Amino acid sequence: MTAPTQEMKQTQKKKKIALSGIKPTGTPHVGNYLGMIKPALELVKDYQTLYFIADYHGLTTIRDKREMKQHTYEVAATFLALGLNPDEVIFYRQSDIPEVFELTWVLSCFTGKGWLNRAHAYKGAVDANTAAGHDTDDGINAGLFNYPVLMAADIILFNADVVPVGQDQRQHLEMTRDIANAFNYVYGDTLVPPEALIREEVAIITGLDGRKMSKSYGNTIELFAASKQLRKQVMRIVTDSRTPEEPKNPDENNIFNIYKHFATPAMIAENRKKYTEGGVGYGDLKQELFELLDETFTEPRERYNELMANRKEIDAILNQGAEKAHRIARKTLSKVRRRIGID
Repeated sequence: MTAPTQEMKQTQKKKKIALSGIKPTGTPHVGNYLGMIKPALELVKDYQTLYFIADYHGLTTIRDKREMKQHTYEVAATFLALGLNPDEVIFYRQSDIPEVFELTWVLSCFTGKGWLNRAHAYKGAVDANTAAGHDTDDGINAGLFNYPVLMAADIILFNADVVPVGQDQRQHLEMTRDIANAFNYVYGDTLVPPEALIREEVAIITGLDGRKMSKSYGNTIELFAASKQLRKQVMRIVTDSRTPEEPKNPDENNIFNIYKHFATPAMIAENRKKYTEGGVGYGDLKQELFELLDETFTEPRERYNELMANRKEIDAILNQGAEKAHRIARKTLSKVRRRIGID
């Protein structure tokens, strides 16, 4: 093997840092894959990458420890089955990095309460309570309210330059920048204000009913469902009443809006022609989508099932990643502690 040249080393050093996290709040689905997992995995080519399972974020809603553990393993197995190489990246559990939580407190002292009042998740919960005639903060815990600060700590601790997020998370990234800048304003250039990295073409993935694909809506297609279950889910996609003979608009069709993210350009062009010319029924189009998804995820599904049957392998990989993450986290937190006069 040829030793890397000085020029190659310098190029490697110049790579920016990208960080991605996903909450273990349910079995990963196609929306997770297209909106977050796939673009996150593609960052390896151009960035130094870190991936983490945000289990403490999941605590805002999950109260069953067995459910938390199960979903954590599901997320880890998903990333690994879809091609994440733990030797090329840093892959860890949020809960294994205690520095995150110390930094969360420090950052909370530089976070305006008004910023948190306007955070989408909290504001949405307040609006729902108001509409239902309940007390404004009924059922809302402080974890939900402080969620953006914990997210900021996740990112800032590892000096992330970019974070791939969906449109619904853009606000949190802007808040993270505000928090980092507020700290830097007092203590000088210390923390890296990250940039949001958004792929507009897959920012919103439609589910079975045409709304955003979400576990909360019950309109998801699971990534690693067995073929029979996968077909059932695809066949539940909502369509209109047009007959097979009638032309259809692919851009307004729930089937095509999922299909186009997995098909080749030639397949997309051929499928678009079927829609616009008519002569094909929704049942046939759903069957075509099912076959495409089944083929795409057959090998990853097998690897996923292997990992879920051997959780010690997952633990070993996550522990290895935590050791790497600790080295970065300790340096950042030590710098922060020195700046505020504690270290």
